[in-house]
Amino acid sequence: MTHSDHDHHAHSGCCAAKAVPSVADAVIRDPVCGMTVDPAAGKPTAEHGGHLYHFCSERCRSKFTAEPEKYLTATDPVCGMRVDRAAAKHFSRHEGQGFYFCSAGCKVKFEAEPAKYLGDKPEPQAMPKGTQYTCPMHPEIVRDKPGACPICGMALEPMGVPTGDEGPNPELVDFTRRFWVSAVLSVPLLIFAMAPMLGVTFSAFVEDSAKIWVELALASPVVLWAAFPFFHRGWDSVLNRSPNMWTLISLGVGAAYLYSVVAALFPDIFPHQFRGHEGTVPVYFEAAAVIVALVFLGQVLELRAREKTGSAIRALLDLAPKTARLIGEDGSENDVPLDTVKAGDRLRIRPGDAVPVDGIVLEGRSSIDESMLSGEPLPVEKTEGDPLTGGTLNKNGSLIMRAERIGAETTLARIVELVAKAQRSRAPIQGLADRVSFYFV
Repeated sequence: MTHSDHDHHAHSGCCAAKAVPSVADAVIRDPVCGMTVDPAAGKPTAEHGGHLYHFCSERCRSKFTAEPEKYLTATDPVCGMRVDRAAAKHFSRHEGQGFYFCSAGCKVKFEAEPAKYLGDKPEPQAMPKGTQYTCPMHPEIVRDKPGACPICGMALEPMGVPTGDEGPNPELVDFTRRFWVSAVLSVPLLIFAMAPMLGVTFSAFVEDSAKIWVELALASPVVLWAAFPFFHRGWDSVLNRSPNMWTLISLGVGAAYLYSVVAALFPDIFPHQFRGHEGTVPVYFEAAAVIVALVFLGQVLELRAREKTGSAIRALLDLAPKTARLIGEDGSENDVPLDTVKAGDRLRIRPGDAVPVDGIVLEGRSSIDESMLSGEPLPVEKTEGDPLTGGTLNKNGSLIMRAERIGAETTLARIVELVAKAQRSRAPIQGLADRVSFYFV
């Protein structure tokens, strides 16, 4: 059963005292157990990274001081966003485990169908130490940490083959949210602006003098909040002296919005030639907002396509087992991690097992499902001396094989690397588009 964040902590000895909720706009939460804490109640505190954290009990404080990094943030099980545990306004408990949410909407979705969001979802894995990042559009850009490309502003992606499920793409989650906000506000804005051209008026609902202020109110969140990443990337392109698409979008959206704001606030400064038939200064709030919404739509579609490619890579990686059954020199058999297998090792392949690495059959006879390589649904008979490919599936017999190619040298690893390189590559036409946009800007 799912409980609200006002429930008591389930563990004895920890969080024995009832937490007093703080004011709604300043929730202070125990980062270990998730209970709300009243700072004035004299509960234990600890400082980390220049921030003061409050705890419901000494036990929670001890856990935090022993491993502070473990309790600083949590993953929203619904949308995958990282949440500050100590400041999270939305918290719920399910089967004795606490969950943190970025918004009330995510919490409601979770409490309605917790099983939907608690499947076998692995925790996002940190990238291996030493991972380098590159730009999909400009592969010559290589950095030691994630960030934005100095040329085009796109988010840098890790080079090499992904090691596991890295969780939802934070840029996709952010851009999707910004797109929906932009779209919801742009539709009524577009109707307001285009309706007079079709002979439709809203004078019964909104006075003509107030119409421009309604448009300003609708366009401002789109331009000032949703489009902020565009302006940031556009400014970076100016600093790096590499005008690109983001420079053009920033100039167009910014000019349309600023002109319209001035026209709304100071219409008297515009000469008669700038005014329309009714004597009003035309504004372009709808143009700025719709451009932002359409660009976000394109970005979201592109990021989703790249996300699907990443899922395909992870599906290929899942074909290889995580362990191998190693036969020792004394004939004993033990399951060992795949990365400890060396070329020349003898491995046992039992019925139903996936072949761990590329190698040669030493003993036995069996049928191998090689459909992941050839697409052929019929299994292939394998006997002594026949080659085996990592990731293929042993059907019914038992085999003893000798490992020949391991790690990045296996056929499966090379296929995954080719797919990863294809994901990071760009079409030749993109170079022409970059040059055209440079001169156009």
